[in-house]
Amino acid sequence: MSAVTPGFSVTVRDHLMIAHSLRGAVFGPAQRLHGATYVVDATFRAERLDADGIVVDIGRATRALGELVASLSYRNLDEEPDLAGINTTTERLCQLLGDRLADRARSGDFAPAELTGIAVTLHESHVAWASYEVAL
Repeated sequence: MSAVTPGFSVTVRDHLMIAHSLRGAVFGPAQRLHGATYVVDATFRAERLDADGIVVDIGRATRALGELVASLSYRNLDEEPDLAGINTTTERLCQLLGDRLADRARSGDFAPAELTGIAVTLHESHVAWASYEVAL
């Protein structure tokens, strides 16, 4: 049994509405163009709180997630040049958003926060969701 590493997290939420189709027989009818609506959670992790007693500025985190979600919302992902050749599964969309948030963190968008990781969860429904976590 592994020990839990102490730390803090803050989660912000948005939602994403897209259209796409998935390649591969495993996806059955989802190979046809269909819509998906996700609840998107972005969790920011830190080992310790900053001088103000916070993990990250919630306003900055909310704006960053909102901007990234807006860049994909109300789009047919099959037609997005940046996603050409990518099977836009829920897991891949988690990775895409997580990596883009991590890029912002690395460029100082959330300073002075000392983040150790970001996790993104896309909830497809109340019974199914996927997550991706990236270390910083």
